[in-house]
Amino acid sequence: MSIISLILFLLSCAVNLKQHFAILFSRTFFFILFILSVLSYKTLYINSLSNGLSIFGGLFTITSINTSFNLFIYLLSLFIILLNSHYPRKIWKEKEYMLFSKVSISKKILNSGDERYRITEYSLILLFILIGGQFLMASSDIISVFLSIELQSYGLYILCTTYRNSETSTSSGLTYFLLGGLASCFILLSTGILYANSGCTSLENFYIISNIYDSIKKPQIENTDILNWYNPYYIYISLVILSIGFLIKISAAPFHFWSPDVYDGVPTVVTTFISILPKITILIFILNLVINININIYEESWSSIFIISSLLSLIIGTVLGLTQTRIKRLYAYSTISHLGFLLLALVNKSRESVQAFLFYLTQYSISNLNAFFILIAIGYSLYIYIYKENKVKNEKIYYMVNEENIKKEFNNSPIQFIDQLKGYFHINSVLSLSLAITLFSFAGVPPLIGFFAKLMVLSASIDNEFIFMSIVAILTSVIGGVYYLAIIRKVFFEDSIYTVNTYNNTQSLEIFNESKFNNNVMLSSALTITISILTSIILLFILIPSEFLNFLLILSIILLNY
Repeated sequence: MSIISLILFLLSCAVNLKQHFAILFSRTFFFILFILSVLSYKTLYINSLSNGLSIFGGLFTITSINTSFNLFIYLLSLFIILLNSHYPRKIWKEKEYMLFSKVSISKKILNSGDERYRITEYSLILLFILIGGQFLMASSDIISVFLSIELQSYGLYILCTTYRNSETSTSSGLTYFLLGGLASCFILLSTGILYANSGCTSLENFYIISNIYDSIKKPQIENTDILNWYNPYYIYISLVILSIGFLIKISAAPFHFWSPDVYDGVPTVVTTFISILPKITILIFILNLVINININIYEESWSSIFIISSLLSLIIGTVLGLTQTRIKRLYAYSTISHLGFLLLALVNKSRESVQAFLFYLTQYSISNLNAFFILIAIGYSLYIYIYKENKVKNEKIYYMVNEENIKKEFNNSPIQFIDQLKGYFHINSVLSLSLAITLFSFAGVPPLIGFFAKLMVLSASIDNEFIFMSIVAILTSVIGGVYYLAIIRKVFFEDSIYTVNTYNNTQSLEIFNESKFNNNVMLSSALTITISILTSIILLFILIPSEFLNFLLILSIILLNY
């Protein structure tokens, strides 16, 4: 994967006639991801192997779960890379020719100067992040676990700081690096304890030790020497420390303190990636640990950290989200709240809970991706607008066509405050409806896909007698709907605060009619088609749910070796 991709990138440099290497690399990476998606689909036959296929001397194990989610990650990355593969806006103008016939032509406006089109390393960084995530999901050795998570994390640190001219991006990337390094210390400490006490590095050996301890711990067996020899208390301690490290990485409460600042500080294009892909790979790895570690160890001590983290994530993500005024910080606390549902499904070792976990992780990744895509699209569509109270020339405005006068941070993340969405329905009703559908899915409103995901998690929790946690999840889900509805109220039921900027665009765009100007500025097809596909999945899942749910059911059955 990496060698062929690097060769293709080098060939792209050789045949490129223009200096837009960043866009060319992104389109090349799109082609690479498409090929990888096809190859992953062709290898789904490994689903028939319940124990998987061990490769590279046992460092990695190819199983049904990581093969399926490799395909899922590639498909999500296909959508994400589209953000850097095309210019986001274009304007349609009518031009008269010699025969006095008017032909509509397209012209891209004021995009090539954006910083993200000058970052040629973007695709390479994403490539190594995907390699690290793919290795992590397939890791079956504590050495490969640590190397994989570090390969993924280093790419994320660099990705957050690629916007060199942005102070907030640099500071957020540094925050992410420092706290990610702290999480890596926990992971390294746990692997050191495992190796020091067992003399082995394979996770399979720890599974065997736990099973032996369970089989000999019977009332009729009084050989204390055997019990002491196979007493895996160090596995308890190591797994708790390892879990703390990974909970910091995914920003689950009470280790969530870095994510709101990082989400808000880095550009929205980068936030889209770091909020989705790393969480998928880490949660799938944790799922493999939960499934394979013996159930007695699981019930006695290890699950308590996930239960506590789930409870705190549900409460903190909901309560603190009510006070937010910045949209990406609100998304961060929304993610923390949904991680509470994911961890609640993770602590129940049953077929229903595993199926609910996989379904919730899949649907939330799709919904979260759509939410960030819509946020980016709204920012691009408001690029030609100014606030109504700032019509006077030479006053401070936020949206001007002249890029030299735009604040760098607003250029990287045009939508930063929830109040910037006031009355947006009067500007673009279709995007507003897509945003409402996505937010209602977050809140769990039927018949959207988010409702069925929460229903499955709560049903599995009640079946496993987690009554208190289920009640907390229901209450926090209802309370969390308040800040989703607050956004919808501002979008649909308040007056628009924008008007077209007519001072600087008339000379460059040669359009003097405001209504005509508004109708002719269009978003890129890469944005609109992606949002349409993701919104359709969220809205129309109820029509064809059986195939996807049956696929996840088969995965859960294979994982639990039923």
